Amino acid sequence: MARQPIETPADDLAAQLRHHGLHVTAQRLAVLRALSTHPHATANLVAECVRDDIGTISRQAVYDVLSALADHGIIRLIQPAGSSARYETRVGDNHHHLVCRRCDRVVDVDCAVGDIPCLTPADDWHFDVDEAEVIYWGVCPECRAVDA
Repeated sequence: MARQPIETPADDLAAQLRHHGLHVTAQRLAVLRALSTHPHATANLVAECVRDDIGTISRQAVYDVLSALADHGIIRLIQPAGSSARYETRVGDNHHHLVCRRCDRVVDVDCAVGDIPCLTPADDWHFDVDEAEVIYWGVCPECRAVDA
């Protein structure tokens, strides 16, 4: 079952930025607000939401904020093959994703089985595996309904 976005008070977002050693800026807060209401958003969608929220901001500034937030572990970047990069605020667990082949809808899927990394490779080549990234592909119910 997909998690529902949670409304996060601005003070919590600011505290989160400070906790990760980042300055609190209007742009960073606006990006975090956009991602909290639009899980799995593309950079373009984030930019639109930020502009609606605080006014003018360049696309490059949005990319810079997204990069800084991802580098500090505040957000997660996912890149389904053949799809635009997407960003989410659900971090700190090893969940996976389902992607609709028709409409590109993305939803969270909890770990397949067990503890992190959820999946064990047949041969780990002596790596210390700490994460498994799985993307399931299919057709969502809304797109299937169109065919019916």
